[in-house]
Amino acid sequence: MKIDFKHSPAAHCECGVTSNMLRHYGIPVSEPMVFGIGAGLFFSYMPFIRLHKMPVFSFRPLPGHLFSRVTQRLGIQIRKCRFLNENKSMKALDRLLEQGTPVGNVVGVFYLPYFPKEYRFHFNAHNLCVIGKENDVYTVSDPVSLVMNELTHDELKRVRFAKGTYPPLGKMYWVKQAPSVPPDMKSAIISGLKLNCRRMLDIPIPYFGVKGITLLAGKMRRWEKKLGAGKAALQLAQVIRMLEEIGTGGAGFRYMYAAFLQEASDLLNRPEYREFSTEMTRIGDLWRDFAYEAARRFKKRGADICSYDQLADKLVAIAGEEKRFFTRLRESVK
Repeated sequence: MKIDFKHSPAAHCECGVTSNMLRHYGIPVSEPMVFGIGAGLFFSYMPFIRLHKMPVFSFRPLPGHLFSRVTQRLGIQIRKCRFLNENKSMKALDRLLEQGTPVGNVVGVFYLPYFPKEYRFHFNAHNLCVIGKENDVYTVSDPVSLVMNELTHDELKRVRFAKGTYPPLGKMYWVKQAPSVPPDMKSAIISGLKLNCRRMLDIPIPYFGVKGITLLAGKMRRWEKKLGAGKAALQLAQVIRMLEEIGTGGAGFRYMYAAFLQEASDLLNRPEYREFSTEMTRIGDLWRDFAYEAARRFKKRGADICSYDQLADKLVAIAGEEKRFFTRLRESVK
């Protein structure tokens, strides 16, 4: 059995799976629109959570939140579940496929055989969509891949129950029922804009949103003195990795949000949102410049590499730009 499912590559796995699944049910929502409605732009600095013994830096909400927010705002009924028993999880997946239902899965990427070896690491929040099974082989639509791929029963079970930080525990999700009338896109867009502004500006805990960027800058200034040159470099490498390699990254997400604002400008008939789009693209460029200079610092390339103080200054400037941006955006939404 194989579901007639159109595979479209995407920049980010969860947004890509969500967009592809909604298109399957006749709801044409682009990847940037998914990201915007789901209030996907974020920043968090969490030294109290460790990934490979390093603090976690994130430029997006927790995995699963985008799919849940988008489907809720568009009036789409969904189901999600996890499992303790691996065999029961595979049987549940098979039953849904037999009913013609595409099934989103959260997996670990380290043992995905079609991933290039240099991109495999222990990251357990990757999303793909299973859309068929023939004998012992599953067909998967992974939006970070240009084509559909295949996984054997044992390969799929292994990545669905990957070990390590935040094991997926066979998590899967699917559309239970799509609305019979076209969803209210304008209302969904406005809700997404408001939530994104609140999350970047109003969370009182200093680890999140604009406050989190400023906090990271302050910590970065003391890394070398507090940790020594070697450990400070590893901390910086972790920031670069989360910014540029894991889950699309900070600059990439800013560019995606800019694309969302362009679409929103047309749907809401708000020309000023194109100006916001241009501004967010410029902020994305600032993040990319930071990543470039941080990488030069880590690899010690060039005589004019930035100090940790100079890198922190760049983060403070970015925090100021994002605070001004979301303050103005919130006023426009009001």
